[in-house]
Amino acid sequence: MSTLPPAAEMERAYLERDASYNGLFVLGVRTTGIFCRPTCPARKPLPRNVEYFATPREALVAGFRPCKRCRPLQTDDQPPWAADLLADVERDPQSRITDGDLRTRGIDPATVRRYFQRQYGMTFQAFTRMRRLSGTFQHIRGGGTIDEAVFAGGYESHSGFREAFTRVFGDTPARAPQGECVQVAWIQSPLGPLVAGATSDGICLLEFSDRRMLEAQFRTVQRLFRSPVVPGTNAHLKRLQAELERYFEGELKAFTVPLVYPGTPFQRKVWDQLLRIPHGETCSYEALAKAIGHPTAVRAVGTANGMNRISIVIPCHRVVNKDGQLGGYGGGLRRKQFLLDLEKGRQH
Repeated sequence: MSTLPPAAEMERAYLERDASYNGLFVLGVRTTGIFCRPTCPARKPLPRNVEYFATPREALVAGFRPCKRCRPLQTDDQPPWAADLLADVERDPQSRITDGDLRTRGIDPATVRRYFQRQYGMTFQAFTRMRRLSGTFQHIRGGGTIDEAVFAGGYESHSGFREAFTRVFGDTPARAPQGECVQVAWIQSPLGPLVAGATSDGICLLEFSDRRMLEAQFRTVQRLFRSPVVPGTNAHLKRLQAELERYFEGELKAFTVPLVYPGTPFQRKVWDQLLRIPHGETCSYEALAKAIGHPTAVRAVGTANGMNRISIVIPCHRVVNKDGQLGGYGGGLRRKQFLLDLEKGRQH
């Protein structure tokens, strides 16, 4: 995991535009939804409006978009094809450039994948997904007008913006802040940014924001709750953030934030049983199947475990193979091991 210089040091660096800190961190500006290099020539934001990230990747998955003046995604040794791809994505963040499109341009998809993985810690397809889910909609969340959101997102027309917004969030920009909806917010953690969702009744989503299935989870939540999914916050999300901070500090062993997790009767049995696994302990898939009264349904239990939409709080990471090996985990085995070690008091 990346480390950052002290906050006071980073604040001094960006206020003084200290070039020696380029590459050590980027700063996200909450009021604009943009992230920059420390040396960005744009007007300096107030310190209270700034968030710091070790890498551009972390800023992207936290919902910020790259500054067009200081271009924090560009590097000195960037190949021309990579610069062209980045420019195309910035011109239309909602576009989907497939492997077929890359081949048409004469670019090997494997080369693109390796470059983006090395440079930004994610594949090109993951990179474009994060841009589609980034800060384009922060103006609406903050009460800004649709005209401002269209301009901020780089869209050429209102219709293009409305189509992109509706495709991801399930409703038009004008209606999104109204009525019942699933509020979605990004939460920082030692394992990378998390995307959390909540209705007025409780938390319904908590996922690592770089998961490939994140957009599918948005659609599932939208279907289950028959409500649009929009950027925002509420009391449940604020409570979740506070509890997650205590959890990662090793101080919290039981979450108390309300949860809402509709599913089939079988899935609910599995998820309810996950909540009964004590902090610091693990359970095998076989034992979990027996505990819910379906001893032969081990494979189905594993499938339901993998479909858990509220990671960490509904602790699917506590389920391991019969021989004690970690088994699978949607967030990656490194994260699973970290969570288990944290709960056993092996790290903070």
